[in-house]
Order: sequence, then C-alpha cells, then structure tokens
Amino acid sequence: MEEKQVIRKQVFKFRKDATEEQIRMKSSQIVEKLLHMEEFISTDKVLAYMDFNHEVMTRTFIEKCWELGKKVAVPKVNGKEMTFYDLTSFEQLEDGYYHIPEPAYGEAVYWEDGFMLVPGVAFDVHRHRIGYGQGFYDKYLSRYPQLYKTAVAFEFQIFKEVPFENTDILPDVLITEERILI
Repeated sequence: MEEKQVIRKQVFKFRKDATEEQIRMKSSQIVEKLLHMEEFISTDKVLAYMDFNHEVMTRTFIEKCWELGKKVAVPKVNGKEMTFYDLTSFEQLEDGYYHIPEPAYGEAVYWEDGFMLVPGVAFDVHRHRIGYGQGFYDKYLSRYPQLYKTAVAFEFQIFKEVPFENTDILPDVLITEERILI
C-alpha cells in the first residue's frame, strides 16, 4: 500500500534526524513507564526486541528485566518466520536479519503468556500499527494471543490515522515518551 510507504519514509526521516541523546532520553522515559505497568510487574517472562536504527532503545529495559529476575527472549528471523530465543547476555547477539542484532545461540521459547514489547514504524491513536512490511509480529501474535502486547514508539511515530488490515493485531497498549494509549 503506497500510503504505508509514505508514512514509513516520513518516520524514517524523523528517526534519522533525531540525535543519539534525544533517542536515549525519550527511550528512558518510555522504559520508566514500562517498569511501572502492573502487567510488567506481575510477569516473569518478557519478550523484547533488539532496537535498531533509532528505534525505542531496549537494552536498558532488558537489563532491568534481568535485575528483577525475569526471563527475557528476543527474536530471530528464520526465513519467513520469527522465533524468540532465551537471552541471558548481550554476548549472545550477532548481526542478523537486516543487520538487526539476533541471538546466535540459545534455547527457543514458546511462551503462551508473558509481556511482549512490540516495535513498529508508525501507529495511530487507536493503536493500529504499521510495521516494516514482512508481517513477522502479526504472524507470531496470531499463534500466541495470550501475550500482553505493549507497543513502544516515539511521539513522532504517532499519527491521527494509519492504514490497517483486518488481520492486523492491535497491541493492548501503546506507550510513548508523552502518553499511554489504551
């Protein structure tokens, strides 16, 4: 869909123009909100993504999970599928799909429940999501509907409306540095 491409291009420009300090500061504000969510506090399993190219930074969040004794898993792309692997150290990571850090080794996990961080390129105020176009998260979430889905994004990634499909899976909540959309 061409409109999705236009939105992606606009967001990628915003991300490119943001400084490392801006990304770090806004990410920190988002992580603080995550750490205070009841759904996060009450789980012992967290599925996170490894940030890339000025996405909301996740390493600090993952470190906090480890400090709190939570199990953490991150995705690895295998063909057209995404599988999550137990992450116990950042040393496990290597350059993966589109140069996104992925686990080079570890145990695959198939958690039916837990707290999942969902990335995206753009969102609207109703939590509709534009991803990167491969459908990895929608496919994964259709298999694990019980996961509590928490999308994280910078405020510049939020639009009044974005195009969506009926097969798109909405996150349960969307958190930016400025607000929480439920």
